[in-house]
Amino acid sequence: MTIALIVLLGLVSLISLTQGASGASVWRLLTDLSAGRELEQLDRVVLWDIRLPRLLMGMLVGAGLAVSGVVMQGLFRNPLADPGIVGVGAGAGLGAICAIVLGGFLPVALRDWAGSWLIIGAAFLGGWGSTLILYRVATRRGQTSVATMLLAGIALGAFAGAIGGILVYIADDRQLRDLTFWGMGSLAGATWLKVMSLAPVMLGSLATTLFLAHGLNGLALGEAVANHIGIPVQRTKNIAILTVAAATGAAVAVSGGIGFIGIVVPHVLRLSTGPDHHRLLPNAALLGAALLLIADVISRTVIAPAELPIGIVTAILGAPVFLWILLRRHGIMGM
Repeated sequence: MTIALIVLLGLVSLISLTQGASGASVWRLLTDLSAGRELEQLDRVVLWDIRLPRLLMGMLVGAGLAVSGVVMQGLFRNPLADPGIVGVGAGAGLGAICAIVLGGFLPVALRDWAGSWLIIGAAFLGGWGSTLILYRVATRRGQTSVATMLLAGIALGAFAGAIGGILVYIADDRQLRDLTFWGMGSLAGATWLKVMSLAPVMLGSLATTLFLAHGLNGLALGEAVANHIGIPVQRTKNIAILTVAAATGAAVAVSGGIGFIGIVVPHVLRLSTGPDHHRLLPNAALLGAALLLIADVISRTVIAPAELPIGIVTAILGAPVFLWILLRRHGIMGM
């Protein structure tokens, strides 16, 4: 299964590099290089400065969202859990809204210096801040209650939505357009600087989750059983929550709201590889990266030269698959 996913990711990556509104082609680039001809300026700019960083950012974001979904579902022992359950999505969204709407009140010099990083930084800090608040609320005497965190996450999401709604109400037309496109998600703003900033956080988070596989397998049996067989339950919870907050916060900060990757990928893989997190986590990273790249290719080719927000594509692709999985699990498809 892992080899098949690696092949799939490789094929999708080639398609991502060759498809787009521009006629630039990686095949023509390789032909020119092998023949010793000078590369065309358009090919160099499109492939190296636009498509390649977008490809890498899509792989990192897709892998991070999918693996975060696996960890959350394993931690909460709930197949409907996703990264947003720890408050990252709500906090990051509120942070981005604050940056877009209230950023105009900042000194011009500060706005020019921060540029697009103002929204990214605010979203990341908002996601982390909301997660830490939830963690504080749900932890008593050194023990974190996942049920309390779930309920507190719902309350915090509603509160963040209310504050965000107030800010949206006072936003002007340009700010409303920015809010709309950020909320629907996109990889269009990918640059090498963003990739270099995202990579350490995302790769570190993905590597950390691999060490959680044994603990998540134990938690599937219940916290009492996991404690009895020697799994450090509280430490596993702490690492899992903070790792998901880092990965999802970074992903949402650079790409906006992209849904269904963190829910659908774990379900699809459990049907084919089983519930063992030693296999589930690396396979989720590969499949999540591939699926987001497929969605990205569709988003920039279906109405080219315009671009469809990638969050719309993932919803269109993911919602029917998720519904089919739910119906299949409950045996409704056979009625």
